[in-house]
Amino acid sequence: MEHVPALDEDLKKTLGPATAKVLAEQLGLHTALDLLHHYPRRYAERGELTSLAELADQIDEHVTVVAQVADARILTFNGGRGKRLEVTITDGSGRLQLVFFGAGVHKPHKELLPGSRAMFAGKVSKFNHKLQLAHPAYEPLGADASDRDAATAFANQLIPIYPACAKLESWKIAKCVDAVLPSAQEAVDPLPPALREGRGLVPLTEALLKIHRPATKADIEDARQRLKWDEAFVLQVALARRRHADSQLPAVPRRPTPGGLLDSFDAKLPFTLTEGQVGVSKEIFDDLATSHPMHRLLQGEVGSGKTMVALRAMLAVVDSGGQAAMLAPTEVLAQQHHRSIVEMMGELAEGGMLGGSDQGTKVVLLTGSMGMPARRQALLDLVTGEAGIVIGTHALIEDKVQFHDLGLVVVDEQHRFGVEQRDALRSKGKQPPHLLVMTATPIPRTVAMTVFGDLETSVLDQLPAGRSPIATHVVPAKDKPHFLARAWERVREEVENGHQAYVVCPRIGDGEDEPKKKKAAEEDGDKRPPLAVLEIAEQLTRGPLAGLSVEVLHGRMDPADKDDVMRRFAAGEVKVLVATTVIEVGVNVPNSTVMVIMDADRFGVSQLHQLRGRVGRGSAPGLCLLVSEMHEASPARARLAAVAATLDGFELSRIDLEQRREGDVLGQAQSGVRSSLRMLAVIEDEEVIAQAREEATRVVAEDPALERLPGLRTALDALLDTEREQYLEKG
Repeated sequence: MEHVPALDEDLKKTLGPATAKVLAEQLGLHTALDLLHHYPRRYAERGELTSLAELADQIDEHVTVVAQVADARILTFNGGRGKRLEVTITDGSGRLQLVFFGAGVHKPHKELLPGSRAMFAGKVSKFNHKLQLAHPAYEPLGADASDRDAATAFANQLIPIYPACAKLESWKIAKCVDAVLPSAQEAVDPLPPALREGRGLVPLTEALLKIHRPATKADIEDARQRLKWDEAFVLQVALARRRHADSQLPAVPRRPTPGGLLDSFDAKLPFTLTEGQVGVSKEIFDDLATSHPMHRLLQGEVGSGKTMVALRAMLAVVDSGGQAAMLAPTEVLAQQHHRSIVEMMGELAEGGMLGGSDQGTKVVLLTGSMGMPARRQALLDLVTGEAGIVIGTHALIEDKVQFHDLGLVVVDEQHRFGVEQRDALRSKGKQPPHLLVMTATPIPRTVAMTVFGDLETSVLDQLPAGRSPIATHVVPAKDKPHFLARAWERVREEVENGHQAYVVCPRIGDGEDEPKKKKAAEEDGDKRPPLAVLEIAEQLTRGPLAGLSVEVLHGRMDPADKDDVMRRFAAGEVKVLVATTVIEVGVNVPNSTVMVIMDADRFGVSQLHQLRGRVGRGSAPGLCLLVSEMHEASPARARLAAVAATLDGFELSRIDLEQRREGDVLGQAQSGVRSSLRMLAVIEDEEVIAQAREEATRVVAEDPALERLPGLRTALDALLDTEREQYLEKG
């Protein structure tokens, strides 16, 4: 492997131990190469004032602004003993106050004269409802160039503004970058020359110089385009190599037996499968029939019938003599899946039992809270092969759990699991089992290619016949309190018509979550703590829903109590369930027609869509009411209006991701890879990602070990540190 000494060298040698320590501890930058990949977040032009308008969203963040001093005044307090300098700066569209105290007022008072311009860096805070920077560092931007040409060059210079921290302002980081910039000449280019030339991309060394010290805006664009390609391509090569390696692994082909368990199940179905379900099932059955492990992501709209598709895949594997395991993120969901699968299968789920079908199999449940006798029996059924299907939580992963012949692993709600958990279950097969990963959170195509790039993707976007549309309305509780009163009347009407309701709250309210929530509320300024399940349940029982059967469900309840409440709700004995987001996925009670989400602005767009999918699952129309005290013009209300306006989960997930940061998008799914995406935006750069995936697949097919591309191998080694290497190894 090639070694690049100057770029791999510790920053202590170039910048000194004190600066290197701050860069390492605060920004995670250890080598010259790390620093060269710490790109400016934007560029200020000395010839124009930069916007202060965006600071309202950056409270408690370190920012750098370029602005002009509007006025400066010294105020005294404590009978004249204390001094405070207040400086107002402007960018033409907004104003911001700077404050300096004590002995620190004299120097800025002399330098920050009205009309002068400077770069200011500090932490945005709020005082008396106004934004301010307290004791900001600043760098005056003088314009006393001796001749006009020099002055023009100075005015038009692009000033890089770096992501900074309290101990190291943007302009100090710029000086650090200047010190290591010469070593950019030694950077090894990961892109194959033919690809780079074919796409019209500048060489890597040129891109690094242009991103840090651009002469023009065109330089920035050239550099960005090139650096985006690096990130997209190197990541897609890593994923393509993973897919290639998987395609070389052996697996037992699993084909359903004609006239066997799957055929018997299909024959007793009381409804017709949707075209989508039939199509996706065919893709899965084709994968299962091969001698390499299936790696497929099944994303489906809320209520599109993913569980049915997964169950038919599991039955096909049982037909062929294997076993199938479904991993669910919570006990509530595991129990729900177990109940609904046993109901759907009927006597086919009672294989070997009196009254069970000859073609049937046992369907067992395995969770952490089960009693010892039931647990022992479940473990025995798995190791002997008596049970063809097991549904469970993390308890499935424990060492004690052994299978007779594990042929298929189904992971439900993939985003709730770490890679290690998925891998631990897959390792229980004699040969690598087939893998089906399911998510009800629709994922835009680019995110699927980036986060789940090692999986083939199937999409279910058609709702089964008989599913009712869900009407969604925003209830502005503060502006129009009578709307909230009407919401509770609607809940009562639905219950009186024989239906059931959910009320969802952001927190439990059992005391354990109080200090944290209270602190968060205080930091938010005037915001009160989020509404709690226990408080709301009590208010409803005494007030608008008095006389109805109201119960609570939340994550800190005893598992047996949770299961009891859920069973009674499913049976229709409990009319109103006041719950946390523990009901977000998989809970299926077709008789529930209305959901009221309290403090709906505290939830993400995709989460609201998930929650809403719990109603309208039967033949009666669904109603979802999003209760919020936020002002009509606020971004939070705009988000709620977007949810109310569409039932298209893919559209909502795009809106959600556009409003969130890139790191949140990738979450932990890439186990560290997100930190390598500094330039690439997975939503905006859809085309780059799609093209990079094509190029990567072609390159890996021709040269899986990348022997002819040492530069690309070096870049992969940098991307895949030990942790990420394990992620891609395990999948």
